[in-house]
Amino acid sequence: MIKTFFLPILSVVMVLFSSCGSKVADENKSPLLEVEGKFLYYEDIQQIIPPNVNKVDSAQIAKSYIRKWVTDVLLYENAKRNISNKSEIDELVESYRKSLTIHQYQQKMIEQRLPKEPSDEELQAFYKKYSSQLLLKENVIKGLLLVVPAKAPQIANVRSWVQSANVKALGNIEKYSIQNAISYDYFGDRWVPFSEVLKKMPIKVENPSSYISSNRFVEVSDSTHRYFLRIIGSRSTGSVEPFEMSRDRIGNILLNKMKGEFITKFENELYDDAIKDENVTFFKKK
Repeated sequence: MIKTFFLPILSVVMVLFSSCGSKVADENKSPLLEVEGKFLYYEDIQQIIPPNVNKVDSAQIAKSYIRKWVTDVLLYENAKRNISNKSEIDELVESYRKSLTIHQYQQKMIEQRLPKEPSDEELQAFYKKYSSQLLLKENVIKGLLLVVPAKAPQIANVRSWVQSANVKALGNIEKYSIQNAISYDYFGDRWVPFSEVLKKMPIKVENPSSYISSNRFVEVSDSTHRYFLRIIGSRSTGSVEPFEMSRDRIGNILLNKMKGEFITKFENELYDDAIKDENVTFFKKK
């Protein structure tokens, strides 16, 4: 049964399109309207209404969808009646159908025959060969940042743990941070932009490259917090990008290269086999 909030909309639609010729609707669905021999069904409207939406919003969504659906049908049907270059359109449609079919077939062949990603050896080889082109556009660091209240306990121990940053110290920091830290970010296993770390600290750095090369431990305070930064590793702007950062990008480059080479090889083999098997007939010019 059609929900009550569709009834006002449906009554307007019935008035607007009652002059349309009677067509046969799908017996397994509940038609809402018919125009130019095309039916819009209640089930179609149900699918586009989000769950837990009130009646007013549902009615508005349904009204907008119906208007757009009807307008599209009318535009398409009027266009078909008034456009003269139908053969040109048919050619474009067929060309698109052909391209889409070929593309889908190529993608299926790629999925079946190519590995999902390049090997580690291939990634490393590419990195070594093109490392001069893989340059950092910003300073990056590895390390940790611990933020505690200005009057947090055991500050001397915290300072020592952060400065050390060995396995035991990291364990102590983790236990301490549960009870006392405002935030604790450990990024000793990945590279992060130094600019993102600075946003979390009350300091201004004029020369980031020089700063990270000459500072491995930083402690600063404001009126409410104390900040401890430990820089475990760093790379400056213009230096070679760490392999870990470039790995995904290199993988995409190699995978696209593999796909292109596979498609070219496949097309060449397809052509050569057709010629060899005499499936292509050449005619001499008269």
